[in-house]
Amino acid sequence: MSLAGVRHVVVVSSGKGGVGKSTVTTNLAVCLSRSGKKVGVLDADVYGPDIPIMFGVSHPPVIADNRIQPPEEHGVKLMSLGFLVDPEQAVIWRGPMVMQALDQMLNQVAWGELDILLVDMPPGTGDAQLTMTQKVKLSGAILVSTPQAVALADTIKGLAMFRKVETPILGMVENMSEFLCPHCGGASEFFRRGTVLEACRHYDVPYLGDIPFDPACREGGDRGIPITVSAPGSPVGQAFRAIADRVLEAMPEPALPIPIVRRAE
Repeated sequence: MSLAGVRHVVVVSSGKGGVGKSTVTTNLAVCLSRSGKKVGVLDADVYGPDIPIMFGVSHPPVIADNRIQPPEEHGVKLMSLGFLVDPEQAVIWRGPMVMQALDQMLNQVAWGELDILLVDMPPGTGDAQLTMTQKVKLSGAILVSTPQAVALADTIKGLAMFRKVETPILGMVENMSEFLCPHCGGASEFFRRGTVLEACRHYDVPYLGDIPFDPACREGGDRGIPITVSAPGSPVGQAFRAIADRVLEAMPEPALPIPIVRRAE
């Protein structure tokens, strides 16, 4: 199987869209790669694949030996449905087609030897999440939320789902915890900062850290140059690096290879 050389598969998930999950996935992947790890990112959000934009890759992957050769950028191997479809074309698929697409991206991509494969999940607790938990033995899940009550409530539902399917929770990240003014350097709270930390204490989940909002982070994502590449010493870059270090500390140490789990329908 194509995952035979992948040591850890970790999903990055959120209950609600728009919380910066793909931004977190992208910058964590860069930080982990710069820590000396071999890293890949699988974009499992088939309806809104953002990873190609975040990494600045638009060319389709090469096919060799009946395997998709994942493009590599910023030291990270990448696979996304966004490489294979017209970026202006809507993907209108029912659940079975979503599950088939994810199965193909898992089993028909030549990932090679990887320490960590990060899976950027779509929002919610639907078909994609169930497919990942049924097809692959996951090393853990990272949950991303803003401090906003509505976003956090949906993320807690995702937490409950992963616990139900016995996926280890590596921790939660509070994104957009505060706004850093690019002019004066002052900080202002969008929402009530610290609500994710409170939820971690309540639900007994590790807290991986918080990430301030900096316009440069958004601009980097739009240009395909993550802030951990363009400004790793910035407050946001340092926050991502600290979270990446905590993820590594929380990671279990399974023996190679990670098996593909074939469960009866």
